[in-house]
Amino acid sequence: MELNDEYFMRIALNEAEDAYTEGEIPVGAVVVLDDKVIAKGHNLTETLHDVTAHAEMMAITGAANSLGAKYLQDCTLYVTLEPCLMCAGAIAHAQVKTLVFGASDPKRGYSVYTDGKFPSKAEVRKGVLEDECAELLRKFFAERRK
Repeated sequence: MELNDEYFMRIALNEAEDAYTEGEIPVGAVVVLDDKVIAKGHNLTETLHDVTAHAEMMAITGAANSLGAKYLQDCTLYVTLEPCLMCAGAIAHAQVKTLVFGASDPKRGYSVYTDGKFPSKAEVRKGVLEDECAELLRKFFAERRK
């Protein structure tokens, strides 16, 4: 059974909602191999006091541990927000086959620094459940500004 991008992005959105509940910036990520989720993650920068603890980094580490290998060549990474340059580098180094993201990040997304080009051979699909992904972020930051 081949599942679609929206299905896996909803799982990433559930991770983002977990981050939101924990007071973290609500970004979630999942790594998929052969239509199976092998790792999930969400932002933990506040919890771990670690600026590198982004959702993508958590998911990539979990997937590498799950597979017992550092390369994710046959994997797809779903993330609710366009990866930052640091995460884009990690995705490239992990040799992720496909990146799928929801909302664009016009302030800190990789495309700001790379003229819109992803820094690896990974296939990139963007805008999956974009409105839902963006709305959770808007809600989070609106509450923070009160």
